[in-house]
Amino acid sequence: MNSRVEIETAIKQLPQSEAHQLLNWLQSYLDDAWDEKIKADVSSGRLDKLIQRAKDDIKANRVKPLDEVIDNS
Repeated sequence: MNSRVEIETAIKQLPQSEAHQLLNWLQSYLDDAWDEKIKADVSSGRLDKLIQRAKDDIKANRVKPLDEVIDNS
Protein backbone atom coordinates (compact mmCIF):
# COMPACT_ATOMS: atom_id res chain seq x y z
CA MET A 1 0.00 0.00 0.00
CA ASN A 2 2.01 2.93 -1.27
CA SER A 3 -0.30 5.48 -2.80
CA ARG A 4 -2.53 7.99 -1.11
CA VAL A 5 -5.52 6.58 -2.99
CA GLU A 6 -4.79 3.08 -1.68
CA ILE A 7 -4.53 4.42 1.85
CA GLU A 8 -7.78 6.37 1.50
CA THR A 9 -9.53 3.25 0.23
CA ALA A 10 -8.23 1.23 3.18
CA ILE A 11 -9.33 3.92 5.65
CA LYS A 12 -12.85 3.92 4.21
CA GLN A 13 -13.07 0.22 5.06
CA LEU A 14 -12.19 0.74 8.74
CA PRO A 15 -14.86 0.65 11.42
CA GLN A 16 -15.57 4.14 12.72
CA SER A 17 -13.86 3.46 16.06
CA GLU A 18 -10.64 2.43 14.30
CA ALA A 19 -10.86 5.43 11.99
CA HIS A 20 -11.00 7.66 15.09
CA GLN A 21 -7.98 5.86 16.56
CA LEU A 22 -6.14 6.43 13.30
CA LEU A 23 -7.14 10.09 13.36
CA ASN A 24 -5.75 10.48 16.88
CA TRP A 25 -2.53 8.74 15.89
CA LEU A 26 -2.15 10.87 12.75
CA GLN A 27 -2.75 14.10 14.68
CA SER A 28 -0.15 13.09 17.26
CA TYR A 29 2.30 12.15 14.49
CA LEU A 30 1.81 15.52 12.75
CA ASP A 31 2.08 17.42 16.05
CA ASP A 32 5.38 15.68 16.83
CA ALA A 33 6.70 16.41 13.33
CA TRP A 34 5.72 20.08 13.71
CA ASP A 35 7.48 20.27 17.09
CA GLU A 36 10.65 18.80 15.60
CA LYS A 37 10.54 21.26 12.70
CA ILE A 38 10.16 24.22 15.06
CA LYS A 39 13.03 22.93 17.24
CA ALA A 40 15.23 22.62 14.17
CA ASP A 41 14.28 26.11 12.97
CA VAL A 42 15.05 27.60 16.40
CA SER A 43 18.38 25.77 16.62
CA SER A 44 19.41 26.89 13.15
CA GLY A 45 18.57 30.53 13.86
CA ARG A 46 15.85 30.60 11.23
CA LEU A 47 13.39 32.21 13.64
CA ASP A 48 15.78 34.73 15.17
CA LYS A 49 14.44 37.69 13.16
CA LEU A 50 10.83 36.84 14.00
CA ILE A 51 11.63 36.37 17.68
CA GLN A 52 13.47 39.68 17.80
CA ARG A 53 10.62 41.43 16.01
CA ALA A 54 8.15 40.06 18.54
CA LYS A 55 10.36 41.20 21.43
CA ASP A 56 10.65 44.66 19.85
CA ASP A 57 6.88 44.86 19.41
CA ILE A 58 6.31 43.90 23.05
CA LYS A 59 8.88 46.42 24.25
CA ALA A 60 7.29 49.16 22.11
CA ASN A 61 3.79 48.17 23.33
CA ARG A 62 2.66 47.31 19.78
CA VAL A 63 0.77 44.24 20.92
CA LYS A 64 -2.84 43.54 21.86
CA PRO A 65 -4.21 41.18 24.49
CA LEU A 66 -5.35 37.88 22.99
CA ASP A 67 -8.92 38.59 24.11
CA GLU A 68 -8.99 41.50 21.67
CA VAL A 69 -7.60 39.42 18.82
CA ILE A 70 -9.45 36.12 19.24
CA ASP A 71 -13.19 36.00 18.70
CA ASN A 72 -14.52 33.69 21.39
CA SER A 73 -18.15 33.87 20.31
